[in-house]
Amino acid sequence: MKALQRMALWLALSAAAMAATGCASITPVRPWEKGILAKPEMTFEGDTLDLMFTEHILASREGAAGGTGAGGGGCGCY
Repeated sequence: MKALQRMALWLALSAAAMAATGCASITPVRPWEKGILAKPEMTFEGDTLDLMFTEHILASREGAAGGTGAGGGGCGCY
């Protein structure tokens, strides 16, 4: 039983060490790579038509329009 516990501890420590060294090699996004992230497909909203429908539904249901560009409000809903 001791050998199994020792082996599990060794595996857990080696997995943690590999994860730590893997995170250390992350490089920031280069300026020439940012063009890929600026594509319309990479936005949070995605489809413009779908966004317009969603805003219409929210405006109809809540009786208010606009304010979808930033989170939060006076009521503390978000």
